[in-house]
Amino acid sequence: MAKEKGRKLIAQNKKARHDYHILDTYEAGLVLMGTEVKSLRQGRASLVDGFVQLDGHEAWLHNVHVPEYSQGTWTNHSARRKRKLLLHRVEIDKLEAKSQETGHTIVPLALYFKDGRAKVEIALAKGKKEYDKRQTLREKQDRREADRAMASARRRQRG
Repeated sequence: MAKEKGRKLIAQNKKARHDYHILDTYEAGLVLMGTEVKSLRQGRASLVDGFVQLDGHEAWLHNVHVPEYSQGTWTNHSARRKRKLLLHRVEIDKLEAKSQETGHTIVPLALYFKDGRAKVEIALAKGKKEYDKRQTLREKQDRREADRAMASARRRQRG
């Protein structure tokens, strides 16, 4: 069997980028059961309510929904169990220090396979206020309108 190469995205948390200012990102490995890996290979997972909690110098991923494997037997996993994250001690210490600050949290951004191994991209984030969210949407809209205007001007120049 050929070794997998590259990055295959399983799930993405687009809402996190809308609700939080992303300060720093980390890539972490996951401790998974066999049926979880098989379920992830089918491309089934949800990061919507997920968050990371630090317990005694260990990082744990909570509320990430990996559905039970359809061909699994009594060895199947529970869908929303907490999963241990594999990070270097230095990274855990940094996250622990930063997450103690008011308004900071650690959220999962993406779940993917990298060279055949399940990885999760987590981010140290600060919650946005409602007006920040509106401002971000306004900037996105303005950027899109400017791109459209430039594209139509280019088309007029060619034609």
